[in-house]
Amino acid sequence: MKKTNLILLFLLGFSLLAFSQKRQIRVIAFGAHPDDCDSKFGGTAALFAQMGYAVKFVALTNGDAGHFEQGGGVLGNRRRAEAKESGRRLGIEEYEVLDNHDAELMPTLAVRLQVIRRIREWKADIVLGLRPNDYHPDHRNAGKLVQDAAYMVIVPNVAPDTPPLKKNPVFLYMQDRFKKPYPFSPDIVVAIEATIEKKVDGEDAHVSQFYEWMPWLDGKLDEVPKGKAERRNWLAVRVKNHYSKVSPEMRKSLEKWYGPEKAAKVKYAEAFEIAEYGKQPTDEEIRELFPMLGQR
Repeated sequence: MKKTNLILLFLLGFSLLAFSQKRQIRVIAFGAHPDDCDSKFGGTAALFAQMGYAVKFVALTNGDAGHFEQGGGVLGNRRRAEAKESGRRLGIEEYEVLDNHDAELMPTLAVRLQVIRRIREWKADIVLGLRPNDYHPDHRNAGKLVQDAAYMVIVPNVAPDTPPLKKNPVFLYMQDRFKKPYPFSPDIVVAIEATIEKKVDGEDAHVSQFYEWMPWLDGKLDEVPKGKAERRNWLAVRVKNHYSKVSPEMRKSLEKWYGPEKAAKVKYAEAFEIAEYGKQPTDEEIRELFPMLGQR
């Protein structure tokens, strides 16, 4: 074998060894209810899972009020099972549903400590949450709880029973449509064509929400097909329609991360805003945490 080939083989082996020893990136996302993370982050979460990232979803309430016929423990248990199935379909490692009541979530110290401990236990590099301006009080309070935990995750004397993180994670907001007091800023936009079907599958697992509760709220329950396949196709049209609405601000961000040519071809995308709390990442650090940026 030629000397040049031996050198190339050595370099390749060294690169593979270095890659295998690289620390696994860990991501945790907090929603108020057992379908929030799936709806806002499911496509990117599935991409992360495919890349070998450790991804966890946490619902801060058990969703036991989100229905027009069921409620209480029966609904809470049903929604917990739906969340578990959604996590399986998305390929994430864990989906935890906390036993706080739906429509009663408050930004108390007790719940803040629940958030702090879970971020620490997961040894998170990326933490996702909701913005604290939203139509639903649980969503607003879930956003505040993650904000209030941001600095505290590195403070040893807070929740001292759980070792603090050595460095603050990057905190991100998941996308919303609300404009006041200020609109969402799409700092990071991820193309999710490769996982859009998984995203649909994840939402499809939340039968009580996407085929019952939400259509009932909209007065369109009679429009939901009865068969499972037909029902999923009905949902897929709605999910794809929603995530194909790439705003000019999102398109500009896509061009930054993917380049103009690739950005122009993006059909479906999820967007995230960098919170002013926690680590303030450079563009290079964002690319390290989101290596799918620029790849399609």
